[in-house]
Amino acid sequence: MSRPKPVVIKEFIDKKTYKSEQVLQAEAIWAVFYENSPFNLKSSNVLTSYPGPKYKKTSFSNPGHAHNLAKKLNDLFDTDEFTVVKLTAGETVYEWTGKKHTLKYS
Repeated sequence: MSRPKPVVIKEFIDKKTYKSEQVLQAEAIWAVFYENSPFNLKSSNVLTSYPGPKYKKTSFSNPGHAHNLAKKLNDLFDTDEFTVVKLTAGETVYEWTGKKHTLKYS
């Protein structure tokens, strides 16, 4: 059985490169929390500083990815404190530039 087609909300196609950017509808964002709080996840090589630390994602638009990460971290750290939280609403925040609140559109 194939995956259902996502609902495209907006689409932009670059006429020079033919690349497409699509905004797709999502049910929610699923985030992995540690001890009921959000966290950042960083990996690095303890023997060398090259290529430098990598910060990994802890929130996803697909619940399967979040559950897989929570299971992996619970197994790695021998705990059950990594859980998945479904986020469907929240506070809208605007970037602060030091002068005034602005919305940035790229």
